[in-house]
Amino acid sequence: MPEPSLPSKRRGRLFRFGAAFVVLLAVAGYLVVQYVTGGTGAPGCRVVSGKDDGATYEFTPEQAANAATITAVGTARDLPERAVTIALATALQESALRNIDYGDRDSLGLFQQRPSQGWGTPKEIMDPAYAAEKFYEHLEKVPGYTRLPLTVAAQKVQRSGFPQAYAKHEPDAALLAAALTGRSAATLTCDGRPDATRAAAGADAVRAALVRDFGRDVLEPAGAEVGGAATPPPAPDGGSAGGDTVTLPVTAGPDGASRDAEARGWQLAHWAVANASELRIKRVSYGGREWTAGNTESRWRPVGTADTADGKGSAGAGDGVGAVRITTAQ
Repeated sequence: MPEPSLPSKRRGRLFRFGAAFVVLLAVAGYLVVQYVTGGTGAPGCRVVSGKDDGATYEFTPEQAANAATITAVGTARDLPERAVTIALATALQESALRNIDYGDRDSLGLFQQRPSQGWGTPKEIMDPAYAAEKFYEHLEKVPGYTRLPLTVAAQKVQRSGFPQAYAKHEPDAALLAAALTGRSAATLTCDGRPDATRAAAGADAVRAALVRDFGRDVLEPAGAEVGGAATPPPAPDGGSAGGDTVTLPVTAGPDGASRDAEARGWQLAHWAVANASELRIKRVSYGGREWTAGNTESRWRPVGTADTADGKGSAGAGDGVGAVRITTAQ
């Protein structure tokens, strides 16, 4: 004798309940992915074009910090912006600018470099600054790489099974490179929400991160050493570069061009904004403009305006292009 079946109404209710549960799980999963990857509701960063052509690129704080590191390592090697664009496009394709600890076979990190192929130890490759150094080291060995199509230059370093995949990232990489090298002023902003899993970082952590990405020379104009006892010069507003503020005087490039100095200043300022969540940076001032964490639309505003997160401007701070001031949360 067959077993009695469930009444049709009950089966219908169970089916609807199951379907609703699956939809709920899907929505929850979507929201988690959106948050992690910088979608709707996630703390994010944004780069706009300095050419007023409407081009924009939105990404997460993690991606912004990694892009800033890649750029800093390239400029510290005195490489052209084209080299930075190639590196950023490669990392966008290989890892979406995320420092992942997995990949094809033993591939790791931003550029999916393989320990078994001589790129370094797993620990080294998972260091974004080291990974960027190794990429540039190989790129510089490519004859005429600045004149090659980006896909060709990247492929000569990466030996990818999908060499044409790099091309689609070139517009975004060029936009990022223009901002993160400082050529496009005040074009990178972030929400600047601090990482809740980290304690307040402070000025020492900012200096250490600057040295990690740019090299020790980045601090010499400020008269400071990481963990050292050197006394920095006074900040423009009479404060000190110690405590919760790091002041980085900006000097001209080797040829003394003021544009080189201004670009250097905007590179340092944009680097600080890109690292704001990681290092709990609350304010960056440069070139008469100021970015404040949590501010409406996270825009760069004229220095001295009261429209900041704490209702206080910083009149007199960072006037002109003489210094970048980075202030961390208390």
